Order: sequence, then C-alpha cells, then structure tokens
Amino acid sequence: MKIEIGARAPDFKLEASNGERVKLSDFKGKNVVLFFYPKDMTPSCTTEACDFRDRSDDFKGLNTVILGVSMDSIARHQKFIEKYDLPFLLLADEDHKVAELYEVWQWKKLYGKEFMGIERSTFVINKKGILVKEWRKLRVKNHVEEALEYIRSHGSAKL
Repeated sequence: MKIEIGARAPDFKLEASNGERVKLSDFKGKNVVLFFYPKDMTPSCTTEACDFRDRSDDFKGLNTVILGVSMDSIARHQKFIEKYDLPFLLLADEDHKVAELYEVWQWKKLYGKEFMGIERSTFVINKKGILVKEWRKLRVKNHVEEALEYIRSHGSAKL
C-alpha cells in the first residue's frame, strides 16, 4: 500500500506511553500530527519533542492531537516524557512496522556508516482519517511552527 496525500492514512495499533494500545482510528474526529523521530534523548529528537511540547496547547486548541513514534521501548519513552515533561503520547514501534507503513524506514548514513532507521517525518491526518500533509527528511528548526501554521491556515474545521 502506497501512502499518498488525499488517501486514507494507514491505521495501526501500537503500545503507548500511557500503558494502553492505541490505534490511529481512536482519534477520529480530531486532527492528528503524527511525527516519526529516530531516538529518544538525542539532541535533535529532544529539540523536536520539546518544540511540540511548547506548542501543544496551540495544537489542542485546533482540535489536534500530537503523537510521537520511534523504535524506543515504552520504558525509554517514559524516561523521555518525565525528563522533558512531554504532554503527548509516545508510541513504541520497536519492530518498525508502522515506520514501514508510512515509508519512513529508510537507509541512512551517519559518520560514513549506512544503516536502516527512521527518517524524521511528520504527517497531518484530518479528522476523517485522510492524510492531508507530509514533511519528509525534515529539519527540526522551525518545523513545529510550520506544522502549526499549516493547521491554522487550513482551519481545523476544514481539514
């Protein structure tokens, strides 16, 4: 299944940092910002998560839920949440199946070594479950503002 703008976002079920197993479809009726990131506690991932934290009330005011996804365990997610006071769910995709569904499981290069990993990406899914926007291979700086502005400018009611 190819993921594309205007199509239904692939549903999934993952263990969440609140101890429950959540499905994307659980959030029908709300917009969802689904962000994939490589690893808890790393500098860029921490900056991105804290940027989402700092604007979480703005997203909430636009009927939008934030969900973070990485391959980290629930225990590591809990430490990340506690250390940085993150007010949204982090989902454990330890076998990278959801990352594959969203086509963000990619070859990466770091310090001359190639390996498979999560490509930092964000998806906006509207309240009907349709994928309306995506950012791939994104840079953290100003990204959360850009995502928030997209939702604002498209009016959460119109998404």
